[in-house]
Amino acid sequence: MLKALDISTSALIAQRTRLNAVSGNIANMSSLTDETGKPNPYKAREVVFQTDDSLSISGAAGVKVSKIQTGDAEPLYKYQPNHPLAIKDGKHAGYVAYPNIDLTTQMVDALESTRAYEANVGVMEITKNLSRETLTILA
Repeated sequence: MLKALDISTSALIAQRTRLNAVSGNIANMSSLTDETGKPNPYKAREVVFQTDDSLSISGAAGVKVSKIQTGDAEPLYKYQPNHPLAIKDGKHAGYVAYPNIDLTTQMVDALESTRAYEANVGVMEITKNLSRETLTILA
């Protein structure tokens, strides 16, 4: 039964990482510069999950974060020639590059992650109750 708790714990960790990435994406929806202050709109992060066979038991397996990848979507260009970060020359002269992050998609990802987290907490609760009842029978 402890393996079942390990599997659910791996899911909790993975979903927490996903929710952190989503909250970071939402927080940086208006970030136009990078850490050094150069014009570089924020790019959304996506968490990729992978089956964790080290936690497998009776056909069930855990989950782990395989990687956190940066999205490759083109920035959204808004024409704002008086903005201090407006592009000075080239094809997008007078435009400002904004992060291409869809709030609706981020909210759906956050909701899905939250529901998966709650489901795994429920599994942990059931496993705990089952273990307690088993010990009661054996005692």
